[in-house]
Amino acid sequence: MIISSHIRLVKYFKTCLGYNVIVMKFKDILKDLRISRGLSQMQLSKKTGISQSAIAKWELGKTEPTATAIITLAVFFEESTDFILGLEE
Repeated sequence: MIISSHIRLVKYFKTCLGYNVIVMKFKDILKDLRISRGLSQMQLSKKTGISQSAIAKWELGKTEPTATAIITLAVFFEESTDFILGLEE
């Protein structure tokens, strides 16, 4: 499997039907998307209307986003909600 260079390799392995699959957590996906676009948390906050403190807490894994926030991020980054949540590559 080829993983693009802008995605950090902060992943964990999960066994699914006897196969090891690489799964990324939401917090890592969000941070990777933000950094790959050259945005600070504050810049992402201003562009999406999501508070900087919420983004920081999500990236630290302290809290989880609401469905509305996930949709907002998916639209902003032009990715599916499944991708944002780590459910698809």
